[in-house]
Amino acid sequence: MVQGVRVGALALGALLVGCASLAEGPEGPAPGAVTFGDAPPPSLPVGDGGQKPRVDGGFPTDGGVLPAARFAQRVVSVTPGDCAGFGLASMPDVVLGPPEGSGDTQGSLDVLSLGKGGAIVLSFEENPIVDGPGADFVVFENAFFAGGDPSRPFVELATVSVSEDGVSFVEFPCTKSASEPPPYGTCAGWRPVRSSSASGVSPFDPATGGGDPFDLADLGLRRVRFVRIVDRGEGNCASSPTDKLTTVGFDLDAVASIHAEKK
Repeated sequence: MVQGVRVGALALGALLVGCASLAEGPEGPAPGAVTFGDAPPPSLPVGDGGQKPRVDGGFPTDGGVLPAARFAQRVVSVTPGDCAGFGLASMPDVVLGPPEGSGDTQGSLDVLSLGKGGAIVLSFEENPIVDGPGADFVVFENAFFAGGDPSRPFVELATVSVSEDGVSFVEFPCTKSASEPPPYGTCAGWRPVRSSSASGVSPFDPATGGGDPFDLADLGLRRVRFVRIVDRGEGNCASSPTDKLTTVGFDLDAVASIHAEKK
């Protein structure tokens, strides 16, 4: 997070009212990762999905029902970084299903804060992402523009990588720092999100719905099932023992596939 201006997108959003392989492979998830199977782990309460209620296998929106298979369907693992915590009580539902963006001028609170250097791996179970014309999937964070000015973004950048088997990941380059001016290339976490159940704006068109689009053709890939997101570790985690920050790092809202393989 860009510190000195706000203590995380979540904190300011409320005031406005409003990396090693971590995939689960043949030998299980990496040490320190939290996995989500048939039952929640005892150390991490799992929400009931109230934020994103399902309707007939999908999710309600002003424009009808969005198919569940077009969004990440399973959290394979989470490795919280320092000063993470916001959204953990609502896992895994808070990062599954469509985004709940708050527009250009404030950050959504319907997110999971990864913490400084934290990571998450998600899986598209039924419908893998495939290469098509243009962008193939979108990662939604809660970045926004100060005063609606695109030259003044509040960003928490992350590196995105993808995999077919959940073991071997290929990374989209993310080399710029949040302290530098935009654009930030194929980093995630710098474009506001306008798509939400309230707005009815489609999450499958980044030009209108926002979010950070990614094209598999940039990596020479045709099909992937897993998406890994790793916070860049630029957030300021300074806090007192009695007032520990929980909103540092990349704040994940959702991941949507634009081009998917139908089963």
